[in-house]
Amino acid sequence: MANKIQGIFCPNMVPFNDRGGVDEDELRRLIDYLIERGITGLYPNGSTGEFVRLTYEERRRVIEIAVERAGRAGREVPVLAGAYEANIDLTVDTMNYYADLGCRAGAIIAPFYYKMSQDSIRAYFDELADRSKLDVVMYNIPQFANGIAIPTIVSLCQHPKIVGIKDSERDLPRFMNTMAKVRPLRPDFSFLIGCEEILLASLLMGGDGGTIATSGVVPEMIMKLYNLFREGKIAEATRIQYQMLALIEVMLTGADFPEGFRAGMSVRGFRMGRGRQHQSAASQLNIDRITNSIQCLIAEHGLVSQPAGGCPVPGASAGGVDEAALKEIVAKVLAKLSA
Repeated sequence: MANKIQGIFCPNMVPFNDRGGVDEDELRRLIDYLIERGITGLYPNGSTGEFVRLTYEERRRVIEIAVERAGRAGREVPVLAGAYEANIDLTVDTMNYYADLGCRAGAIIAPFYYKMSQDSIRAYFDELADRSKLDVVMYNIPQFANGIAIPTIVSLCQHPKIVGIKDSERDLPRFMNTMAKVRPLRPDFSFLIGCEEILLASLLMGGDGGTIATSGVVPEMIMKLYNLFREGKIAEATRIQYQMLALIEVMLTGADFPEGFRAGMSVRGFRMGRGRQHQSAASQLNIDRITNSIQCLIAEHGLVSQPAGGCPVPGASAGGVDEAALKEIVAKVLAKLSA
């Protein structure tokens, strides 16, 4: 299964210039940074890449740049292209264009906005796969689109052009049940998780990798976790997974998605520009606050320096008092008083 889709694919963000357009030079620098730090594959035009906020022409240009950088001399980095468009004819055209560019596969959500039956979702993917020159990876993300039920995946996995599923439902039992039902029918089918909190757990249960947003901000840590897993060093990989939780929480929930990840990329030294998501004054202040928190969390791992003014001491309250030490002092005083 040499050509099986596996490993860590980064749903890279898109930097914008002062005019609000795609900053192509900075995007090239960002992709090079990911590849140089060992990322397995690129996943441009994913949710973290805000594909719905790009124009049709911008989406194509992002893929062109990703393929060009991935294909430079000495590099063998597959591109899983976010290829969904608002109707099937345009999606087929896009898939075929990306096939001609040399992408490995196209990631396709079930259509969004209009509710669809599972029969209709099955018919959609069947037709897409029949007409596409590029392999299809189904993308289940019910937070933003119609969900793809397990029986639908079982049916569709038997189509030779449908080669995998990327699941972002944040449901490990569902992920395991999907693998249990599909693997006997299609051993070469790829299973990618889209939730970094359960990356290691999904790998341990037989997953093939993931599309991990945090791999854009700290590719060193995500790739170390993945490589430790492959080496059988599970205790060390587990330690990194737990270390990642605080950073993931801040970037995922500290601001409107995916602004926390955009803040993380700015901490890593990229000129991300102003995102296209509308922000209130309060939201912008919150982003400024979490940027400081993100920098402190990344600094703990030696990847960046601390922000000016330093970072809070772990266990210290806002006033700089160590709460654990304070509790110990109070307990000793109470013990003496009761003696």
